[in-house]
Amino acid sequence: MLSLARRSLEAHFRGEPPPRLASDRAEAFGETRGLFVTLRKKGDLRGCIGTLAAHGDLTRGIAEYARRAALEDPRFPPLAAEELADCDIEISVLSPPEAIAGPEEIEVGRDGLILESRGRRGLLLPQVATEWGFDAETFLAEVSRKAGLPPEGWRDPDARLWAFRAEVFSE
Repeated sequence: MLSLARRSLEAHFRGEPPPRLASDRAEAFGETRGLFVTLRKKGDLRGCIGTLAAHGDLTRGIAEYARRAALEDPRFPPLAAEELADCDIEISVLSPPEAIAGPEEIEVGRDGLILESRGRRGLLLPQVATEWGFDAETFLAEVSRKAGLPPEGWRDPDARLWAFRAEVFSE
């Protein structure tokens, strides 16, 4: 998966179509699942894009979201070809989300969070809480901020909250 993501970016910068695996059916990698691709340049976040709504097979999704993380993350300018060598790739393959009520149901380091409220949505991968040293309540405050809500936005009676897990692969 990591090789496919890197080769997809290399192909993009050469103006070629993305590579394909000999067997790129979803069955080769298990059930269709959501995924995120994260790029880090010398340890700093350089792009991260993915989807909860799995569509198509996993190998096509990896190629697509690797390119999108490099070129379309609105927080960063598009990655230049010469930057790729300095980037590490991380792939997070997500489990289906499960509804939760609050911090008592969150295991930091295992769970990622999704919050929907007031027409907004925020998602944080499980590794974010570990990287930043969040406890469960801080993690909820941060996913609220990610959704464009105040830190206590997760407490809104109309807010919907889910936890998910991720299999994470990185270079």
